[in-house]
Amino acid sequence: MIRPLTALITLLAISSVSAQDSKAVTSPVLSPTVKPWDQRYVDLEAGYLWKVGGSTTQDYGMLPVMLTYRGPRVIGYDFASGSKLIVRNRLSLLAQWVETGPENHYFGLMGAPSIEWWNAAGTWSLFGGIGGGIGLIDSQGVTGGQGRDLTLNWFGTVGVAHAINDHLQIRVGAMFQHLSNGGATNPNPGVNSLGFTTGMSWAF
Repeated sequence: MIRPLTALITLLAISSVSAQDSKAVTSPVLSPTVKPWDQRYVDLEAGYLWKVGGSTTQDYGMLPVMLTYRGPRVIGYDFASGSKLIVRNRLSLLAQWVETGPENHYFGLMGAPSIEWWNAAGTWSLFGGIGGGIGLIDSQGVTGGQGRDLTLNWFGTVGVAHAINDHLQIRVGAMFQHLSNGGATNPNPGVNSLGFTTGMSWAF
């Protein structure tokens, strides 16, 4: 009785090994997932900024909407844990509604490096950046308002991004913005504002 049972167990073991070998041969090889630091992104973000300073006597409240392109990493550092610190290029189109203040809208172009720390799995990151650009505002010739249409901007952002899947992320952050004409008029009624942004990113 023991010999037939042993033979049966041996036969089942051989069959199992053969089946596993067959699966290993016939199963397709999956390509590794492209990590977020090697992808390009288009970000769509909106938020609200409140005046926190500047030489203007006017009160300001503004709603920025930004369409941003972020390229793949330019430089980076790999930590032993597998997490990564990277720097990539960032270029944004800005459309800003002036809710409170003498002007009505501002359209600009902004550039900056995007500095990002990603966890090893590529599922979430901390990001930040400082940059600037140029744009046009509908100046109204009001005391304390922007002195001319051509206006410079400086900005800084920090925030958190979370990857929903390989192609979609959500972003929440804080933003500082400075608008002024660079001293082209005297006085130069610059405005500093601070607020929040939220949005989504699509990889391609």
